[in-house]
Amino acid sequence: MMIYAELHGNMQKQKIKNFCGNKLDTPMLSNMGKESCDHTKFEWQIDALAAAATNTNLEGDDSTAAAVTETTRLNNYTSIAKKVVQVSGTSMSVDFAGKANKGELAYHMSRRAQELKRDMEKMITDNVAYNAGAAGTARVSAGLPAWVASNYHTLGTGGTAGAASSGNGSDTATNATTANAITEAGIKQVMRECFDNGGSPDTLVVGPFNKQAISALTQSVAPLRGDAAGKPATVTAAVDVYVSDFGSVRVIPDRFSRARDAWFMDFDYWCISYLRPFKQETLAKTGDSEKRHIVVEWGLKSKNEKSSGFLADLSSS
Repeated sequence: MMIYAELHGNMQKQKIKNFCGNKLDTPMLSNMGKESCDHTKFEWQIDALAAAATNTNLEGDDSTAAAVTETTRLNNYTSIAKKVVQVSGTSMSVDFAGKANKGELAYHMSRRAQELKRDMEKMITDNVAYNAGAAGTARVSAGLPAWVASNYHTLGTGGTAGAASSGNGSDTATNATTANAITEAGIKQVMRECFDNGGSPDTLVVGPFNKQAISALTQSVAPLRGDAAGKPATVTAAVDVYVSDFGSVRVIPDRFSRARDAWFMDFDYWCISYLRPFKQETLAKTGDSEKRHIVVEWGLKSKNEKSSGFLADLSSS
């Protein structure tokens, strides 16, 4: 089997940070690496290792020159995201109960920054291809379904069959006509495909409905009794770690991911490329108010689409 890897860059392990169930709003954005890029169309190279084979040679044999396989160039485009705040002069002067003294502008800027990250989380998992943009058309960064193709499995049925994208950001995955309930067989299928292709995903990201559906596949229930210290009885009915034949994966919910998708992620091979990191700017004053915006320009970078898996067309209700 072939495995793709980025030609350059330090591939040190990025530790999974702060997985705490529903307390983490943006698991994709929070756990992907961060890089910078220098153009709205940013490019990178990947290489392919040859499949493992029996390699024996005669003693003293000469080595014959062999043509090398050229590297593959991939690209994506940056998207511009922003949030605007306008606060009246009166609100800037009033002391609001429960807020810092005259801190209305700062409060709203902080809240809009949170919203921007939630928007980015949704866009990372959207089934969209990249778009270079044009007059009147915004640039679009390709989402995860446009990148993961090798380790793809659909549970969909019906007139239109589910199908993976080309895996290079240029097109989208095809949604099946009918979605079906997540199955352990489907999970095992994607895990095996990842292993066959050299991948080692350690995180399974799903929507809230399918987080509960996975927990319903197998439940470990603690005894319904308290302890000697008088602590209340506890029932455990959630699966937070799934142990497969090819390694363990954390199972975490993502409230902004598409509900019909399950992602088997190795975050070492994904990053957000920033052309312009988060920046607060003051807008022109045109009246009795203060105006600010927060802007960020970014794109999703796939360093190795074979590292991760995609289980598609899942029921979401």
